[in-house]
Amino acid sequence: MNSVDKLRNTFTLASCNVLLQVMFRVLTFLLNGFTLRFVSKELIGVVNVRLTLLYSTLVFLSREAFRRACLSGESGTNQNWRQVINLLWLTLPIGVIWALLLGSVWLWLLEVPDPEAVPYYGGAVVLFAFSGVQELLAEPLWVVAQAHMFVWLKVVAESLAMIAKCSVTVLLVVFAREWGLYIFSAAHLVYTGFLVLCYVVYFTRFLGSEEAAKKSFPLQRVTDLLPGRLHGEPLIDASAAQLTWSFFKQSFLKQILTEGERYIMTFFSVLSFGDQGVYDIVNNLGSMVARFVFLPIEESFYIFFANILERGRGVHKQEQEAASMAAEVLECLLKLVVVIGLIITVFGYGYSHLALDLYGGSLLSRGAGPVLLRCYSCYVLLLAVNGVTECFVFATMSKEEVDKYNLVMLALSASFLILSYMLTWWAGGVGFILANCLNMGLRIVHSLRYIRRYFHTSHWTPLRGLLPSPPLLLALAVSAAVTAGSEAVFCCDGGWSLRLLHIAVGGVCLLLVLSVTALSEKQLLLFIRTHLLSQYRKKTT
Repeated sequence: MNSVDKLRNTFTLASCNVLLQVMFRVLTFLLNGFTLRFVSKELIGVVNVRLTLLYSTLVFLSREAFRRACLSGESGTNQNWRQVINLLWLTLPIGVIWALLLGSVWLWLLEVPDPEAVPYYGGAVVLFAFSGVQELLAEPLWVVAQAHMFVWLKVVAESLAMIAKCSVTVLLVVFAREWGLYIFSAAHLVYTGFLVLCYVVYFTRFLGSEEAAKKSFPLQRVTDLLPGRLHGEPLIDASAAQLTWSFFKQSFLKQILTEGERYIMTFFSVLSFGDQGVYDIVNNLGSMVARFVFLPIEESFYIFFANILERGRGVHKQEQEAASMAAEVLECLLKLVVVIGLIITVFGYGYSHLALDLYGGSLLSRGAGPVLLRCYSCYVLLLAVNGVTECFVFATMSKEEVDKYNLVMLALSASFLILSYMLTWWAGGVGFILANCLNMGLRIVHSLRYIRRYFHTSHWTPLRGLLPSPPLLLALAVSAAVTAGSEAVFCCDGGWSLRLLHIAVGGVCLLLVLSVTALSEKQLLLFIRTHLLSQYRKKTT
C-alpha cells in the first residue's frame, strides 16, 4: 500500500471515527441530561468520576502500550501476525492483575460513599473491574481490524454497544431506581459484552471467506486469532516487546496526565461527591467537541504517520515523497485544529451560561458552572494543538527518544498533580482546568521543539499551520466582543425571546467567521476538499 492509499484510508478512518465519536457524545450528553432528572448528583459523581476512573485506568494501562507498539509497524501481509497476536493476548492476564490491584484500592483504601445516598458501592466496583477485563478479550481482534482498515467494523460494534448501554440505563433508571450503582454497572457490562460479541461474530464470518481471500488476508482460520507458536520462531517479537515496554512506561504517565483531576478528586477528596458530579457534567459538556473531533484525528493520523515514516530516522533518510506528504498533512492538520479550537474558545465564552441553563437548569447554570465551561473552552484550543503535535512526535520517535521523553512526562506528571492539588484548594473546580492548561502548554512546547528539529534541515515548515490568517483573527476578535456583549444584555433571565436573540447574534458571528475562513484559508479548504470531501463523494456513489 503506497503513501497515497494510506492517506486515503486514514481519511476514511478519521471520518468514521469522528462520526462514531459524535454519536457517542450525543448519546452520553442526552443520557446524562436524562439521568439528572432521576438520580442524585452524588450518585452521578461516584459513577462518572470514581467508577469510570477505575475502568479507564484498568483498560488503558492494560492495552494502550500494546496498541501503539503493534500498530507502529507496516500493517498487512508483511507483518508476522502470529507474534503480534501472541503479544496482544498478554493484555488479558495483565488486565486481571490490574483489576485485582485497583479493585482492592477502590474497595479498602478510598473513602466509601454514604450507602443511603449511594447504595451498592462494593458490588459496583467489582462489576466495573470485571467489565474492563471482559473488554480486553476483543483486543487482538481490534488491533487486527485497525491495522487492515476495517473502518466500519469499529463503527458498527461500538454503535450497537453504546445503544445497548443507553437502553439498559434508561430502563433501569425509570423502573429500578432503587438499584443505585447496579444500574450503571449492569449497563457497562452490557456495553463491553456487545463489543466483544460484535468482533467475534465478524471475524468468525470473515475468516476463510472469499472476501478474505480476495484481500490476501494473512489469517485464514478463527484459531489463528488465538495464541500459538509457529515452528522455528519465538512466541513474540523481541523488538515489539521492548517497544511495548517503552510505551507502557509512557502510557502510565500519560494516564495520570489525562485523568489527573479525577485522581486528585478520588484520592484527596478535595471536592464532595455532589460537587464532583457537577464538575464532571460541565467537564463532559466542555470537552464534547474536543473528544469527538480532535481525539479521532489524533488516533487516525498517528497510524498514518507511523506507516509512511520510518521510526527513529531523520527527515532526509525517509522516502522524500512520504516526507513531503507528512509535512503537508501536518501543516494542514495544525491549521485545521487551530481554527476549530479558536472558534470553540470564542463562542464558548459567550454561550457557556446559556448552554448550561438549557442542559441542566439552575443546578448547573448558577454558581461556578458557567465559569468552569468558559475556562474549558480556552483549554480546548490547547487540547487541539497538543493532540496533533504529539501524534506526529510519538509516530516518529525512536525507542531511545521515547525512553527519554518518559522522563519529561514524569516531571510533567509530578508538577501537574502538585499544581492540581494547590490550585483546587485555591479556586475549586477551576483549579483543575488551570493546572491542565499549564501542563498542556508545556507538552506542546516540547512537541514543537521536536518537530522543529525534525524538519530543521529541510525546506518544509509544517509549523506554519499554527498561524491563522490576520483577517480570520480579526473576525474572531470581533465575534468574541459581540457575543460577550450579547450574553450580558440578552442572557439568560429575560425569557425565550431574548435567548433566541442571543442565539441569532451568535449565528451571524459564526457565519462571518466561516466566510472569512473560506476566503483567507485557501490551502486548508483545498486540503479538506481534495481528501475529505472526495472520500465522501466516493462512498455515496
